[in-house]
Amino acid sequence: MGLVPELRVGSCSRAMPIIGMGTAVDPRISAEAKKSAFLEGIRNGYRHFDTAFIYGSEQPLGEAIAEALQLGLIKSRDELFITSKLGCKFTERDLVVPAIKMSLQKLQLEYLDLFLIHWPLRLSPEVGEFPVPKEHILPIDMKSVWEGMEECQNLGLAKAIGVSNLSPKKLEQVLSFAKIPPAVNQVEMNPFWQQKDLRAFCKAKGIQITAYSPLGGVGTKWGDDRVVGCDVLKDIAEAKGKTTAQVSLRWLYEQGVSIVAKSFNKERMKENLEIFDWSLTNEELNKIDQLPQRKRVLLAPVLGPHDSVLEIDAEM
Repeated sequence: MGLVPELRVGSCSRAMPIIGMGTAVDPRISAEAKKSAFLEGIRNGYRHFDTAFIYGSEQPLGEAIAEALQLGLIKSRDELFITSKLGCKFTERDLVVPAIKMSLQKLQLEYLDLFLIHWPLRLSPEVGEFPVPKEHILPIDMKSVWEGMEECQNLGLAKAIGVSNLSPKKLEQVLSFAKIPPAVNQVEMNPFWQQKDLRAFCKAKGIQITAYSPLGGVGTKWGDDRVVGCDVLKDIAEAKGKTTAQVSLRWLYEQGVSIVAKSFNKERMKENLEIFDWSLTNEELNKIDQLPQRKRVLLAPVLGPHDSVLEIDAEM
């Protein structure tokens, strides 16, 4: 297995591996099963892990990291790039720093490499189950929340800060008042949701895109099998002796984005990293470029490890 390429984001001293291991699980599994999967990921060469308050994976990931250090799978925490996200119940100025400290405690870490605002919305404290009634979804004061994110970086609790699920319109708003611009915008992206306008905007502004759900959320309540069932991608995969998933991941890599790929299957974990010693031809890229794009407002797997599908306005 070859080395995973890395890129610099924000002021991180540790470069970010292009592929990270996702930790959101739908349907839910036990904490011990999560920990075992994360340890297996480290054994297989994953050094970037993407977690979030809402996933319920911070504590088992922290336990896996501690055990990996004890076993000698890694020599120090600095070998890892850890991303976590601000939960929607904490998107208020005075709650941001306490929220990251809570995440760090669960992870048994002193700092995050990257801390993201998970969604551009706020949930009322009464929310306790999903799906969330619309009356409990509240607007966010992005300026004050971003000040809290900047404080996290200034305090050394996060090496870099960013956002997730933001449109160009919302990013423009953040950039208008940010003293520290967002290093990353993590969004759903795959061959059927290519995010061309957003990619162009982020490239112009120096914001790195990270793609989640690179296979379209297959197997979840909110996703579909359009990517893995696509005949165009299947034909390319067969011609190259690869899997459809590998073709999708390679396509994302060639678009210049970083990737969060979640699989707890040992073989697929390995396959997801085996995309760097081959490439797609121009003809193959053109075929993927012409795939029909998803026509919808932002379908948000907001809350829980992708438990629910909630339609919110794409420009929120």
